[in-house]
Amino acid sequence: MFSGVRHLRGAGRACVLAVIAGAGFLASSSLAQGPALAMLDRLEPGLWEVRARDDADTVQICVDNGRKLIQVRHRGEACRRFVIDDSATMVTVQYTCPAGGYGHTRVRFENPRLAQLETQGIDNGLPFNFIAEARRLGPCGR
Repeated sequence: MFSGVRHLRGAGRACVLAVIAGAGFLASSSLAQGPALAMLDRLEPGLWEVRARDDADTVQICVDNGRKLIQVRHRGEACRRFVIDDSATMVTVQYTCPAGGYGHTRVRFENPRLAQLETQGIDNGLPFNFIAEARRLGPCGR
């Protein structure tokens, strides 16, 4: 009888140690990753031009942080975001907006003044899909 109790205590101890080790691993790996979407923080604030590659369509956006490049088609909307990929050179984000639009955007870092965008989704009930270059032009006008 005592040997069975001792065995259960040993198994319980092993379980507790496994949980503690797993929690330590998760904590250390989340610390190593840094803040979410940190690549976008490396883009310089200012006036940015987003130029679609397949046509002459351009949009100018005053960017206070690179996260604004995620929602080029849904600027100013408070959309819920889900980060799909978050690395030092590229982020991919899926977002859904309360007004019914949504998007899927990939931003690739070239340098602090240049990024490549791929975005697609629905805006005002119509689909969009484009590849663009985003380039910092200078400071935002007042």
